[in-house]
Amino acid sequence: MSETAERRDGAPALPEAEVRVRGAPSLVWLIPLLALAIGAWLALKTLSEQGPTITVRFPSAAGLQTGKTKVKFKDVEVGQVTTIDVSQDLDSVIVTAELKHGSAHLLNAETRFWVERPRVSASRVSGLETLLSGAFIALDPGSSGASQRDFVGLDEPPLFTTDAPGTRFVLRAANLGSLNIGSPVYYRQIQVGQVVGFGLEDDASAVRIELFIPAPHDALVSAETRFWNASGVDISLSGAGISLDTQSLVSVLLGGVAFDTPDTIAGSGARAQPLEVFPLYPNREAAHARTYAAKSHYLLLFEGSVRGLSIGAPVMLRGIEIGQVLDIQLQFDPEAETFRIPVLIEVEPERIALRETEHVPDHAHMLERLVELGLRAQLKLASLITGQLYVELDLDPEAPAAGLGRYGDYVVIPSRPTPLEALAGKLERILSRLEQVPFEQIGADLGQTLGRVREVVDSGVLSQLGEDLEDTLASLRGLAEQLDGEVAPALRGTLEEARATFAHAGAMLDPEAATTREFRTMLRETAEAARAVRDLADYLERHPEALIQGKGGLR
Repeated sequence: MSETAERRDGAPALPEAEVRVRGAPSLVWLIPLLALAIGAWLALKTLSEQGPTITVRFPSAAGLQTGKTKVKFKDVEVGQVTTIDVSQDLDSVIVTAELKHGSAHLLNAETRFWVERPRVSASRVSGLETLLSGAFIALDPGSSGASQRDFVGLDEPPLFTTDAPGTRFVLRAANLGSLNIGSPVYYRQIQVGQVVGFGLEDDASAVRIELFIPAPHDALVSAETRFWNASGVDISLSGAGISLDTQSLVSVLLGGVAFDTPDTIAGSGARAQPLEVFPLYPNREAAHARTYAAKSHYLLLFEGSVRGLSIGAPVMLRGIEIGQVLDIQLQFDPEAETFRIPVLIEVEPERIALRETEHVPDHAHMLERLVELGLRAQLKLASLITGQLYVELDLDPEAPAAGLGRYGDYVVIPSRPTPLEALAGKLERILSRLEQVPFEQIGADLGQTLGRVREVVDSGVLSQLGEDLEDTLASLRGLAEQLDGEVAPALRGTLEEARATFAHAGAMLDPEAATTREFRTMLRETAEAARAVRDLADYLERHPEALIQGKGGLR
């Protein structure tokens, strides 16, 4: 617009703005754009360098602090605790921690966390360095598994980490005994490992014990290795004396496991696989005992007392153990109105070697033949001190004829009474025979006879007999003097001998002679013996058990 232009109403015209179009934006906008770019770059860098965030559930937060407690792996800081909260169920605390960038590969389903703090137990001392530095959360990365961010912390530190070289094995036992986590594992009395865990089997039929043996000692375990409980002190008494077996004082206090590979076992010698299951034997003797795969079950029926027989008692044949007792029951037979005791035994037939012949019978036919030859089962005393019994199988050629029987699903081997029962039966038969002997009548008749003999001695009949003999000798002497010829001297000698004989007999029959006194003493002692016999008969009639226990055993 022109500056001299005028308005229509005669007033001077106003100036008009002139619009000019610029060719480039203003430099002012570069400052916010640059700030935005820097902010985005810092945000992206922060996000890219930020590590994973995890949550770990612990029973308590003792020793943990927000913003101070570190997360460490092999004493290297890999994160820090950011928050500590109480769980909704109030049973635990939830610790949130941020790990450094590049720690994601440490987190998987097998990763373990625990709080490292000072701990003192009977098996070990750990975490003493935290007395000055404070507690921290230790991390042990797992070897496999899917990526994970939520974990449950361990109550106690693990005994070995995932990267520790070695092998884990599993033992199966009837009970745990004195074993515990941290109990040592010995090989030839050298500690080469330890117990790292235990628990019940899924069906609760046994205890599952986990061992860890570091390298290179894990190579000592083969498929034929035997493990046994080395806890406490094993004392045994034998004919050679007292045997004391223990691994160390630590095993006495904490329990322990020992293992070895017996030379008597034939095997491949192949190295055991990780987590391979082995049975745990109660002691070294049981572990080294030779085992057999074939086992046969038989039933024995006893009618007498089996006191002293227990489950696990040995079954012996000619002094060699071939099995053991598995079960003992007490049954009543209503039809026979009597008790009987079935005893289930387990026999390892392979313990009985068969001599190689053209026709080798199997064990079933061999057992049937042995029973025909008199094989019987009998309970015998194993120890006079403890009163323990065992089952003895042996041949008795005089045993009554019998054969194998059946009782349910089991084959019944004939049995015979125990030696004590047999002795009691013999004594019972003796007592029954003694009851039939008329001791009272015998004593009475013997007394009457002795009385009559005493009357004859006291009546002087023997003295009169001596006098009559003297008169007869005198008559014979007179007759001899009247005889002449050759007969007289011979007859005279005979009469003299007869006279000497009768004189000696008269001297013996004299009431004051020693022979007569001895005869009277004999009669008196005989009378006393008869009286003692009567007393014995009366005592046995009142106390027949004295034949077994003796008179001193009565109270």
